[in-house]
Amino acid sequence: MATMSRVEIGFEGGPVVPAKLDEGQLRDLRKAIKNGDSPHEFTTGEETVILDLNKVIFVRIDTGESKVGF
Repeated sequence: MATMSRVEIGFEGGPVVPAKLDEGQLRDLRKAIKNGDSPHEFTTGEETVILDLNKVIFVRIDTGESKVGF
């Protein structure tokens, strides 16, 4: 089974789209952002997401490290 990463994609104006992406999807998203390939599409669970990368401000990737306490 592919390793899944939790990501949050932030847009101009404040909206944030959470998603779980496998290694290949995350690699493709990073490549699309780097190359300015917009729009970018991926499928996660039961959803298909189409992003206008010209409006993306940040992508936060959860490292998956365990945390204890607050």
